[in-house]
Amino acid sequence: MVEQFDAVQLIAAKRDGGALTTPQIRWLVDAYTRGYVADSQMSALAMAILLNGMSREEIRDLTVAMVDSGERLDFSGLGKPTADKHSTGGVGDKITLPLMPLVACFDVAVPQLSGRGLGHTGGTLDKLESIPGWGASLSNEEIFAQLSGPVGGVICAAGAGLAPADKKLYALRDTTGTVEAIPLIASSIMSKKIAEGTGALVLDVKFGSGAFMRDYDRARELAQTMVALGTDAGVACSALLTDMNVPLGRTIGNANEVRESLEVLAGGGPADVVELTIALAREMLALAGKPDVDVEGALVDGRAMDRWRAFVSAQGGDPDAALPLPHETHTVVAPASGVLLSQDALAFGIAAWRLGAGRARQEDPVVHAAGIELHAKPGDEVTAGQPLFTLAADDAARFDRALEALEGAWAVGEASAFTPRGPLVAERIAR
Repeated sequence: MVEQFDAVQLIAAKRDGGALTTPQIRWLVDAYTRGYVADSQMSALAMAILLNGMSREEIRDLTVAMVDSGERLDFSGLGKPTADKHSTGGVGDKITLPLMPLVACFDVAVPQLSGRGLGHTGGTLDKLESIPGWGASLSNEEIFAQLSGPVGGVICAAGAGLAPADKKLYALRDTTGTVEAIPLIASSIMSKKIAEGTGALVLDVKFGSGAFMRDYDRARELAQTMVALGTDAGVACSALLTDMNVPLGRTIGNANEVRESLEVLAGGGPADVVELTIALAREMLALAGKPDVDVEGALVDGRAMDRWRAFVSAQGGDPDAALPLPHETHTVVAPASGVLLSQDALAFGIAAWRLGAGRARQEDPVVHAAGIELHAKPGDEVTAGQPLFTLAADDAARFDRALEALEGAWAVGEASAFTPRGPLVAERIAR
């Protein structure tokens, strides 16, 4: 018989800085999932957690309880290792698209269960749905078949049966000002990934202006917490802390990020996107027991592109179909000659969102052709009148608000005023 507790007493315990026991947390998550504990009570508890934190043991217990609230996928019958990557989200972050087929080239299955964008950060599924016919919904049987077959990887929506407690709590956090609580972020991400059943997991934890966690030290704390949770659950886990002060690559949006991903798969693409794709692929493959394979070679010789085409076709898409193009564009040019000094990721993400590339509510549609193309990156020399970036939308009326978001977000000046960025991958964290 499951021990019963009083939700009000548990809320008061966290309010006063106390710790909850394993049975208390397991009861609370189960009761909330069943609707016995009300949203108002869980809101109060979430705020207490935001203000007072949780111990590592409490976070582990919360994560396990959320995993146990639903089903858990099992890929042990595949006959090959599994590896996945999770990014905490950023501006222009399209890395999943070239990364999945690249890693799958080396007989490592990649079960990439992804989500949609909200606010200024883009969603992987939104990007892929730019491809005519491509579908995000797969059954567990279809996922297993695609992983075991010649494609070797999936990018799809997580099923409703995975960590249903997290789905309820995630929606609640978004409306109660408790999104930033590290215990709740870590348990949310890791409960889904542990339930997903991957054997190895690499976390791309971003910091800086365009990141969910702007402060480096807090991003590092989040990474350490999630790596500990994964390791405790038997998942080979590591994290890379990566810079998101400047947009990643030269495109922001949906269809244009697919185009840039195809450039990477063809052996080209922006240097930062290639660098991070290769770094994450190496990390995933090392955790999966394949540390010495030629990752770069699979991009250059076409193997990764072949996997991509097979993946798109397997999920109903046409890899040769034209991607959506915008009805309207607006180009901003350099006001003077000099060096592009800055390019604030958050502002460019908000501008792309206002152009229609993102959504304010989960149920809102996105405009797949909307977004921004960057013609220069910080440190590049520019001349007066040279295009700096192009806005794209289906409605020219969107340009004014997008340009408002970009006021003060970029600058051209003397080369002596330019401060070079630090490394794209700032630190690796593992246990």
